[in-house]
Amino acid sequence: MNLTPIAKLYFRRDADRIANWKGNTADIQLRQLRWLLFKGATTDYGRRYDFESIMRNTDPRLAFSQAVPLTDYEDLRADIMRCVNGEVSILWPGKCLNFAQSSGTSGGRSKFIPVTRDSLRVNHYAGARDVVGQYLRSFPESRLFSGKGLILGGSFESALKSPNPAVKIGDLSATLIDDINPLANLFRIPSKKVALLSDWHTKLDLLAKAAASANITNLSGVPSWMLRVILRALDISGKASAAEMWPNLEVFFHGGISFEPYRAEYARLTDPAKMHFFETYNASEGFFATQAARDNDGMLLLIDRGIYYEFLPLDADPSRDLPLRADQLEKGRIYEMIITSCNGLWRYRLGDTIEVTQTDPLKIRVAGRTKSFINAFGEELMENNAERAIAAACRATNAHIRNYTAGPLYAHGRSKGRHQWLVEFDRLPSDLSLFSATLDSELKRLNSDYAAKRFDDIFLDPPEVIPVEAGSFDRWLHKQGNGKLGGQRKIPRLRNDRSILDAILPRH
Repeated sequence: MNLTPIAKLYFRRDADRIANWKGNTADIQLRQLRWLLFKGATTDYGRRYDFESIMRNTDPRLAFSQAVPLTDYEDLRADIMRCVNGEVSILWPGKCLNFAQSSGTSGGRSKFIPVTRDSLRVNHYAGARDVVGQYLRSFPESRLFSGKGLILGGSFESALKSPNPAVKIGDLSATLIDDINPLANLFRIPSKKVALLSDWHTKLDLLAKAAASANITNLSGVPSWMLRVILRALDISGKASAAEMWPNLEVFFHGGISFEPYRAEYARLTDPAKMHFFETYNASEGFFATQAARDNDGMLLLIDRGIYYEFLPLDADPSRDLPLRADQLEKGRIYEMIITSCNGLWRYRLGDTIEVTQTDPLKIRVAGRTKSFINAFGEELMENNAERAIAAACRATNAHIRNYTAGPLYAHGRSKGRHQWLVEFDRLPSDLSLFSATLDSELKRLNSDYAAKRFDDIFLDPPEVIPVEAGSFDRWLHKQGNGKLGGQRKIPRLRNDRSILDAILPRH
C-alpha cells in the first residue's frame, strides 16, 4: 500500500511555511531570540545574565551579544553536570531527563548535551519533518511511504550515571528512537529493541537480517556506518546490490560526515535511475539544516526551529568583534556557527564552520570543524578540501574507503615535513602511487596555500598515504568512547598534531 499521497498532505504545511521565508530572515530570527530569552529568564543562567533586562532592550539582539559571553562546552560543563545530577531550571526551564553523549571530532573528554522536551518537540522532530517535507516537494513522484525506512540508531550506554534513575544518557539517536511517535514505527526498521542495543557487533547482524528481507524505500544515517549495514545485508541476502535487494529504494537521508568519499560506492550499489541522496545537517546540539532541492546547491538553514544563530567570520577576534546575524552574511564566505538553542546552550560555539551558498533564504554547506584542520606548515588545509580530494583519488583508482585521518609528520633528517594519511580501504586502489598523486594534485587545485607550500617540493614533501588494516579505526573509536561503537561515532578527519596518527599507526 502506498500512503505517500496521504503523507504529502501532512507534510505540505511545513514545506509551505519555508516557502515564505524569503525576505523575513531577520524578523523570524528575532522572534526565536525573544522566545528563547522569555523561556530562559527563569533559569539560573538567565538570572545570571539578566535576560529580563535584555528582553526590555530596544534591540535585544545587540544587547544579548554584548551581555552574554560566547561559550564552549567546557564553559558550560559545570552547569550541565548540575542538570545531570537532577537540579532544576539551570540552563532551561524544568528538569532535563535526556543527555546526548558526544565526543565530537575534536578530542578531549566526552560531552553530554542536554536534550530537553522543547528541543525534541520544537527542533529535532520538527527538523526531521522538514527534511521529509522538502524531499517530497523536490520529488513529487516519490513513493516514500510505500515501504519502510532503515534508520540507524545508537544506545543509552554511557560511563556517566545520574543519581536520578529516570535520566537517560547516550546517543542522541537513541533518545529520538525511544521517544518517537508510535505511528512512525509503522514505517521504520529495525524494532526499537534492536535499534537500542549497545553492542554494535550484535546489532550489525540483527540490523542486516531485518533489512535484507524488508521493503526498504529510504535510508537514514551516517554514510560510513550505513554502508557497513548494507554490505552485511548483501552477504545475508546473496544479492549483488542494494538495488536488487531493495527494488523500491529511492533515497538516502545522510548526514554527520561528508558524503563525498562514499558517493561512488553508493552509486555503484544503487539504481541511478531511482536513487536520490538528500543531505541533512543535524547533531547532538540541534537540527540545523536540510537540502531543499533536487540539485544540492546548499542546505536550507532552519531559522524557526528553536535556535537563534550567530556567525563569526574566520578572521574575526572573538574577544573584540561581535558575530553577525543570519541576515548579515555574504555569499561565498566561511563562518564559524554559534547557536542559542532550546536545549539550554547559550551563545554556544558549536565548533563547525559553514560556507554560505545563498543569502535569502539562507543556504549553507558544512565547511568543516574549527579544530579539524592542518596548518603545521602554513598550508591551512581544511576538512572540505580533504573530503573532495579523497573522493577524487578514489574515483581515479577505483578505490573505496571505510575511514581515514590525516596529520603532520614534521621535518627530520632530509625530510621537509609532509602530511601522513591513514586510510582504511574497503577496496584497495588500483595504484597506490596514483591515489597519492591524485590526492596531492587535487589539494593543490582546491587550496592555494597548500599549493604554495608544495610548489616544486621546496617547503613540503608529497603526502604519504598509509593503508591500515581493517578494524583499525574501530579499535581507536572503541578506546575513545567508553568501549562504544556505533553510528554516532565519527573519526576526526584532520588534526594539527599527531595524537590520532600515533595511536593508530602500527608500531614497528
